[in-house]
Amino acid sequence: MSAMQKIILEKKAALAESVGIPLSALAALCAEVWPDADAIDTTLQRHLKDLTHCETLYAWDLDGREISSLIRDGVADPAWRGRDLSHRPYLKNNLPFKGIMLSSVYQSAYSGKECVTALQAVRREDQLMGFIAADFSLNKLLADTPALAAESQWQQFKGDPAVRSTLFMQQRVQSLLDENIDSVHDTVLTLMSTHGIFHSKIHYSSGRCSFWLLEDPYSYRIHGVLEIIDPDISLAYPLHDYPAVAKVTPSQLRAALDGLKALRFADETIYLRSASLNIMNGMIGLTFSCDGSHYMSIDEFLEKNLVFWVGELATEQTSS
Repeated sequence: MSAMQKIILEKKAALAESVGIPLSALAALCAEVWPDADAIDTTLQRHLKDLTHCETLYAWDLDGREISSLIRDGVADPAWRGRDLSHRPYLKNNLPFKGIMLSSVYQSAYSGKECVTALQAVRREDQLMGFIAADFSLNKLLADTPALAAESQWQQFKGDPAVRSTLFMQQRVQSLLDENIDSVHDTVLTLMSTHGIFHSKIHYSSGRCSFWLLEDPYSYRIHGVLEIIDPDISLAYPLHDYPAVAKVTPSQLRAALDGLKALRFADETIYLRSASLNIMNGMIGLTFSCDGSHYMSIDEFLEKNLVFWVGELATEQTSS
């Protein structure tokens, strides 16, 4: 299970736990007056406060039509009675004939916000009568949620099948960056070590580099080969101490760049097309001529030798 999947499950489980008991109790009260719309409205209005962060509350029948008003901030909007809700995203899944079910995230047609709906079955004497729906806006549910941590384990993604199927009809073409690869790598090392660049992407085949700065992480700079090998490029970037919290040392960065050079020239058919380096999260990204991509820690990358990569890529291509 990925870190993202784990966070999603934990968040949904927490929501289900917090609303399960009050929604079940509310369903039992609504079942007593079902299908009296006015009585249902009164019941929903009275208990909306029992559902923390709930923005809208309503009830609908087995045909997917709303039988109650739309309850929001304790106020009932009767204009919603009779509306067809069968097109709602959460109705594409199996409905909870007993208990509670949480929808996937969708954009609310009412508020325009991302939300999750909790569906509670309403039953009377073991007969399903309809459902109560409670909408929860993500901007409230996620108010205290930390950002998803970056993946640090090795991840591999296969690329475009059309590219992979014609791989052996291709051959590496010497690019301007290839002709100046040592100078380009020296510049990348200098800028990342002493000029505050924390993330670089090197496009070997198309001859360009993209740089992200610590002081301006929301933008990136693109340079062609001639700009990169110009020794005066350092004047365009202010000096910046190497970040103490970086997960990669300058010596590891140098070794990684040497490894990228080896992969670029390892084979005329299966070769490195582009690579990214990030000293803050310690990750390296590799995209090859077969359009396959790998993401891993620089530590793990440095543990592998050229024989491993040539064999790995050749085996991957043969099995595809």
